[in-house]
Amino acid sequence: MILFIKHIEIEGPDMLESFFRQRNFETRIIELQNNDPLPKDFNNIEAVISLGGPMNVYEEGKYPFLKGENRFVKEILSKEIPFVGICLGSQILAKACGAKIKKSPEREIGFYPVEIKQEGLADKLFEGVDEVLDVFHWHEDMSELPSEAIWLASSKGCPHQAFKIGPCAYGLQFHIEVTWPTIEKWTEAYFDNTDENQAPQKQKILEDYLRKNEEFRKITGTINSNFLNIINRSKHTIGA
Repeated sequence: MILFIKHIEIEGPDMLESFFRQRNFETRIIELQNNDPLPKDFNNIEAVISLGGPMNVYEEGKYPFLKGENRFVKEILSKEIPFVGICLGSQILAKACGAKIKKSPEREIGFYPVEIKQEGLADKLFEGVDEVLDVFHWHEDMSELPSEAIWLASSKGCPHQAFKIGPCAYGLQFHIEVTWPTIEKWTEAYFDNTDENQAPQKQKILEDYLRKNEEFRKITGTINSNFLNIINRSKHTIGA
């Protein structure tokens, strides 16, 4: 089973859920914003994907589920279950490993290039991708690198775009799951639609997504397939 951890209604698994369902995986979404409990039995979990959200990882008083997820991610790491944290999920992974979360040098909303470092190009998650990826972002925070992390990717506005912990846990600050309907929802929810000055940026995000969607899907499809291979290798190792 592929377990998705969701923090807010409008930030779901999108392409990732479709990818795994098309390959006959059972999927389950934990709706933390609706007080769904995190599982205590890990036997049937083949991978965990923690999704995005507008909250900060330190807002545990406002969002009590963040404490539980922090403990859950530590357990995932100890059991070496394949894990991907996306945006907020990446920051939750970093915090679980003792790293601090801070403001990114620049706020990135829309498409921005990410440079895959040599360590990233050598990693199974980025096998077959180009050195520079034009991918979608929506963040203003980033994590410091945990002491045990391998630094995989960076960008001008956010140096810590991707990192790896242990054999199969990854933090990605950029998004590999989003679809057009989700982008529409985000621009409605996260922009002030009464502010005319924000209208050009909102329009550009929507136009860029339509224009870049085909190439973006190729990139995310490669990364998703690579993560599937990591899951399959992990299952073989655990069963050995």
